[in-house]
Order: sequence, then structure tokens, then C-alpha cells
Amino acid sequence: MITVYGISNCDTVKRARAWLAAQGLPVEFHDYKKQGVPAELLPAWLKAFGRDRLLNRAGTTWRKLDEAARAAVVDDASAAALMQAEPSVIKRPVVRWADGSLTLGFTPEAFAAQQGGR
Repeated sequence: MITVYGISNCDTVKRARAWLAAQGLPVEFHDYKKQGVPAELLPAWLKAFGRDRLLNRAGTTWRKLDEAARAAVVDDASAAALMQAEPSVIKRPVVRWADGSLTLGFTPEAFAAQQGGR
């Protein structure tokens, strides 16, 4: 089973989910804005992508944070704490593929490569 983690109103998440549906792939969607960020998964995400890739510093949520909150992100633990408090700062989508591998973001080419050129 493929699990897509993201926010339902995010355009990139919508495109990723549409691509997966068009391929006929079974997908579980976890909306971390509504269901929360799975704290037990954050260490694996941080290890796979690094906090600089996983933390969306270009997004509106990051820009709306006060300077002290942004400056407080100095390591993986502080990044994870912010991601739990403000799920919208996580770059999306995070996808856990059926084989257990993880990807971040969406392009049709990357998803096709992940699926063996489907």
C-alpha cells in the first residue's frame, strides 16, 4: 500500500494523488493538517530527506512565523517540534511507497521512475 502524507488542499498533493489514481494504484491518504503529523515517522523522514529539504522555508506558514520561532530551528529535534506544531511547514507530499521507500514532492517523472516506468 502506498501512503501519501500531506494536506488535502495543497495543489502538489492533489496532482500527486491524481497521478497515482490514474495509474490505478491503491493509495491511503493521511492529511496531517486534520489527522496530525505522525511523530513516530518524523525521525525517518528527517533521516531520508534532511531537515533543510523537509522543512519548507519558502512557504507562507514559515514566513508567518516570528523570527524567534524560525531561529529556534537549529537541529532535527527542534525541526520536528515545529513540524508537529505547524504541519504546513512540511514540504509535501511525503510518500511511503509499497516497498517502504520514501519520496518528497511530486513530479510525474519521479513517480513513474519509482513505479518502474509505469
